[in-house]
Amino acid sequence: MVRLKVKEILAERGISMSKLSRMSDISFSTINRICNDPGYSPTVHTLEQLAKALGLHVADLLEEVPDPPEERR
Repeated sequence: MVRLKVKEILAERGISMSKLSRMSDISFSTINRICNDPGYSPTVHTLEQLAKALGLHVADLLEEVPDPPEERR
């Protein structure tokens, strides 16, 4: 399973969700969902905008983690 690391990146850099919203031209509500809703799947375009605003590659925003036991097949 893949998860987004945006919330952690913001904390490490001392950037607020509001500031990221302004930097990336993505609505605050979308940034909030990305940071706080593990089931939310943003578009590739949104991930590209975030990565560009943060000076990262899209892959830097992602982390592969094991599936929770109840979701394994």
